[in-house]
Amino acid sequence: MIKTSINRKNSKFLNSFSNVIKNERIDQSSSKNKINLFVLNSDANDFDYENYKRNTENHIIEFVLPRKYIRKLKDNDEAITLVREAQSKFVKKGNIGEIGELLLFCFLEVHLGAPKILSKMELKTSNNMYVNGSDGVHLLKLENGNYQLIYGEAKMKNDLTESITEAFKSIDQFKREVNDKDDFKSGLPLERSVISSNLSKEFSEEEESFVIDLIYPTHNDDEDRINLDSAFAIFVAYDFEITEDDRKLENDEFRKLVNLRIETKVRSKFSHISKKINDYKLWGHNFHIYVLPFSNLNVNRKKDTHF
Repeated sequence: MIKTSINRKNSKFLNSFSNVIKNERIDQSSSKNKINLFVLNSDANDFDYENYKRNTENHIIEFVLPRKYIRKLKDNDEAITLVREAQSKFVKKGNIGEIGELLLFCFLEVHLGAPKILSKMELKTSNNMYVNGSDGVHLLKLENGNYQLIYGEAKMKNDLTESITEAFKSIDQFKREVNDKDDFKSGLPLERSVISSNLSKEFSEEEESFVIDLIYPTHNDDEDRINLDSAFAIFVAYDFEITEDDRKLENDEFRKLVNLRIETKVRSKFSHISKKINDYKLWGHNFHIYVLPFSNLNVNRKKDTHF
């Protein structure tokens, strides 16, 4: 059994939010695609960014660095080295997109319980040529005993519709191995080979063998075979305006009103999500979608680069 790199029991990550929409179907006719809306906790009629940053930055080490390397340094009492190395590699100047990748990683590990198999961040810091793949790969065991190999895509745009649209566009290009100009770029067909060649940094020989056997099955069709399907996880952030009138409300009234406005906004985009799945003919895949609004998105996501 592959375990999450984050200790879910001890993590305080989800304590930063209210889960306003809980694992709800995008289309009531199908259970394949689920959405979760999280809203930051508030303090004095503003989102509590300090609590969110504190609970999120605790997981930068697991996001950036391989499991084996983390265990090695912890065994040698070099925890400070881990923190410094993770922080130094986390943000390249001007790259605020990595915040979305970190949040997607945390939601998949802590909320969904899908262990990291490969972090794009690890490859960014060790192989500058690999920049076109997914934003991370996770493995989810299903109730029926089968698995999903989940490819992540994170987008942070001011407009919610734009974030959703860009995420699905990237997934389509990832599957078809093309860029905006329809020129070739590495994508889904290459991803599994990239995963298998990097597993030794994360897992024991037994765990590595298990994952490789899932990705490249050697068994003939039989009743005991474990099936693996490609799925996608999407994290989208967008800008939510907190007005001066909002800030004058009683605290409980503020929370109730803001959550209701955000929920109504996100629910209005369910049909747009379904349309994008249809437009790109992505019917065979399962989607795990996470939405998180920020106030003053451009300002607050840049502050996050100080993790």
